Amino acid sequence: MNISELKGILQNAGVVGAGGAGFPSYAKLNENADTIILNCAECEPLLKLHRQVMQLYAREIMTALDTVCQAVGAERAIIAIKPSYKKAVEAVKAQLENFKKITIGLLPEVYPAGDEVVTIYETTGRVVPPGKLPISVGVTVFNVETMLNAYYAVTEGKGVTHKYITVTGEVKNPKTLCVPLGITVAEVIKMAGGTTISEYTIINGGPMTGNIVSENDVITKTSNAILVMPNDQYIVLKRRSDSSISLKRAMSACCQCRMCTDLCPRNLLGHPIEPNKFMRSLSSGVTNDNTAYLGTFFCCSCGLCEMYSCFQDLSPRSLIGMMKGELRKGGIPVPEVNAAPVKEERSGRYVLKSRLTARLGLTKYNHPALLEENSYQPSKVTLKLSQHIGAPSVPSVKKGDKVKVGDVVALPPEGALGVALHASIDGTVKEVTDKYIVISSK
Repeated sequence: MNISELKGILQNAGVVGAGGAGFPSYAKLNENADTIILNCAECEPLLKLHRQVMQLYAREIMTALDTVCQAVGAERAIIAIKPSYKKAVEAVKAQLENFKKITIGLLPEVYPAGDEVVTIYETTGRVVPPGKLPISVGVTVFNVETMLNAYYAVTEGKGVTHKYITVTGEVKNPKTLCVPLGITVAEVIKMAGGTTISEYTIINGGPMTGNIVSENDVITKTSNAILVMPNDQYIVLKRRSDSSISLKRAMSACCQCRMCTDLCPRNLLGHPIEPNKFMRSLSSGVTNDNTAYLGTFFCCSCGLCEMYSCFQDLSPRSLIGMMKGELRKGGIPVPEVNAAPVKEERSGRYVLKSRLTARLGLTKYNHPALLEENSYQPSKVTLKLSQHIGAPSVPSVKKGDKVKVGDVVALPPEGALGVALHASIDGTVKEVTDKYIVISSK
């Protein structure tokens, strides 16, 4: 299969990055890649789905990975995985003799080993230049579930209709589920036995990078976890913090200890992001030197600075995010800079995942959350037209149309970065807007 054919298959099947921002996978295929990395780091605490999916579907995932290698002409593929994921590692090793281009790259048990730039350095020794994409160093990275979706697209012509998701926290039966796209968060929690407390906050995603959502929000192609947390849990309080108050606290309490910078994973790789200097400039009102402000473009938003490093409990990540947004709104371009040498002390400043989990007060929620291939059939789904980076899909159905699972209900805009969208249940189209499509099974 050539690269053009594979691109068409992935775009038509609606395959996007299932482990992060949802970049359309077809657009990542590039003949300049000599190395393809499969990211099975799953570095955020509590998440289990990637290692579980890898364990169950190693052959299928590796087949898709090999297909990508062949299509782009890559020399090798590396499965980046942690040694503690023993069953997943064993499943991969059992298949290695069938895939000559694929090897295993063991990652340290640290956060954020799953950050794309960190994963590339740990497995290849290459440093992605600040502000550049992995392809700039001849690498393309895909997520485990993304490759499983690619396998079904290539071998069976299936579109993406379901999502694996870990449900844990204050739920009765923590588990990993495979659910239809478009069901509500409330339905997912019910599938995990319901909540164990009456007052709670729901986070969609990992404890470090996820966002607060309501029970009425729906599952999309980029949903990885639903965490049910007490309202006074640390990760909830940090997300509810007010930026204006965070700034005032920085002005009164930041002592320039440098811990946020010393433990910053991108800074340790030589990228010009120095959270302590940003905090100093912002809280002091410095306007004659914009270096610290421009450095925020190179933040990966991992959250270590505010969730782990700062003993004053300040919020560098949140304030950096606010600054990046203002810079982009003002049309400020990402500066062209070179990376400094990788810090010699880098390996001594790893943040162990187990220690991070304990620091966040999440150890009690670190359940096995075993994978369950549930056959749940919802009465209704709401499919968002924008579930990925790029242009929203354009509806190709109208109210009253009958659809079956896998039928195309929206198409990518002509000439734009986008993918097709498929029905996740059998039923009737009840509503079509420029934001979503509602399908009812009744």
